[in-house]
Amino acid sequence: MRTTNTARPTRRGLTAAAGGLGALALVAAGTLPASAETEVEMPDTFTSAYSVTATPDAVVDAEGNPAPGEEGATGMFTFMINSDEEIICYDIELTGVTGEYESPAKTATHIHQANAGEGGPPRLSFPNPTGDGDVRTSAGCLQGPFTTGLEGDDGNDTGEGFSLTEIEANPAGFSADTHTAEFLPGTVRGQLQEIPVGGAETGGEAAGSSDPLLIGLGAGVMALGLGGVLLAGRGRQQN
Repeated sequence: MRTTNTARPTRRGLTAAAGGLGALALVAAGTLPASAETEVEMPDTFTSAYSVTATPDAVVDAEGNPAPGEEGATGMFTFMINSDEEIICYDIELTGVTGEYESPAKTATHIHQANAGEGGPPRLSFPNPTGDGDVRTSAGCLQGPFTTGLEGDDGNDTGEGFSLTEIEANPAGFSADTHTAEFLPGTVRGQLQEIPVGGAETGGEAAGSSDPLLIGLGAGVMALGLGGVLLAGRGRQQN
């Protein structure tokens, strides 16, 4: 389903986008490309949207063994995708995550191709959320081709050749997480769950759904701080 973006810029979106961009400098050493994806403005339309409620008890190691993350920490991830243009917009809020980020990838905040309870390679790498106090946030939009800065078993970057259509085909087969030095397998983790993206500003129903709860979720996505990315992007172009 395609929907037109009508989200309005918010202060949170501007602040989170600006704060998270500095994390792109955290690139793993080696011969892999530092970055392939491009920071872009929010597109006019989206083809799908997903939310993640990430918790420490869902974390597993690379072999799928339980590896509980940071007690009391939580993560709320929202992703909006335009797969026609290979653009993914993200709004991430971590609460109770402490310590320094650490990952062999170029950042420590990812979408992995991994079913619940299983390990799997990162396919997308996002700027690490930043902030003072108990809450860290990050927001923006990235356009492929994508890289993670991590070499896979085949010798290629684990993001190389990845398409956002793969998420749309099987969202439950992907998880979002973030990693710190103390909790290397992950501080929090959760599986992607598809949510409606239509009818947010007009009060109309998302196509194929009359459930008020689902409609409310769709409206919540469109009201997020992603609108601030557009202004933040214009500001960077003028500098």
